[in-house]
Amino acid sequence: MTQHSPVQNPDQILAFDGGGTRCRLALARGSEVVRVETGPANVSSNFDLAVAQIQLGLAQLAATSGLSPKALAETPAYLGLAGMISPEIAARLRQALPLSRTRIEDDRPAALRGALGVADGAIAHCGTGSFLASQINLQQRIIGGWGPQLGDQASAQWLGRMALTATLDVVDGLAAPSTLSTAILARLPSPARIVAFAASASPKDMGAFAREVTEHATSGDGLAIDLMRRGADYIAAQLLKIGWSPGARLCLTGGLAPQYSRYLPQDMQQALCQPEAEPLTGALALARDFATLRAT
Repeated sequence: MTQHSPVQNPDQILAFDGGGTRCRLALARGSEVVRVETGPANVSSNFDLAVAQIQLGLAQLAATSGLSPKALAETPAYLGLAGMISPEIAARLRQALPLSRTRIEDDRPAALRGALGVADGAIAHCGTGSFLASQINLQQRIIGGWGPQLGDQASAQWLGRMALTATLDVVDGLAAPSTLSTAILARLPSPARIVAFAASASPKDMGAFAREVTEHATSGDGLAIDLMRRGADYIAAQLLKIGWSPGARLCLTGGLAPQYSRYLPQDMQQALCQPEAEPLTGALALARDFATLRAT
């Protein structure tokens, strides 16, 4: 998939936005941006596959743009990649890629820059996983995103897991049955089935139950509403801790986060706005910052 769109910065730069589902690359050159897309690029879960997808994208960019591989290799490049959790992984990636001028980070800073541009504000990203981030005077602070075992509160997999836990409370007689717990027990009709499912479920599988929660909350189910409020309370409390203040912009990104909007405090609801752009646009902006820094 290839797209062309105008940009204002005339410098030649490369940007990468890699996640567990796809990797998107962009070459900005003069007034043109050339974009291509390849497969998964999570450098922690499958390093070799991520490298292969990045290399495939570079080959596609070279073919589409007419630049030689050598010219691409010498272009300042910003890489925002899922799973970039340590300097050791970044160093290993630099050795594996044919790029000589790189800045490598995880994929969250690009998502934040894309959503807010240069404005002050914050984002709460809740998809299968989650993270929260603020940007004040272009200084970023990012928290969360540590995966299903250690974090990802308010994410889809967290919400699904909380729904199963609450259903077991109903089975134990600690909570009253609800339409949500009844629907879950129709799919997993015993505690043993619930426990067995949870033991082997992927984050995506667990996250599929989040839709049950949001649908039943919309219908007025008390248990589902309580779970939504718990997720929203986490988001609200952490946003204040990382610097969001009333009047600043707030974006809810990812498939689940917008579902929390009605449960947030009123001042946060009033601050909600649509993201300015996608993460790849944020990666391009960070690539320009990197290229400018290197030129000074």
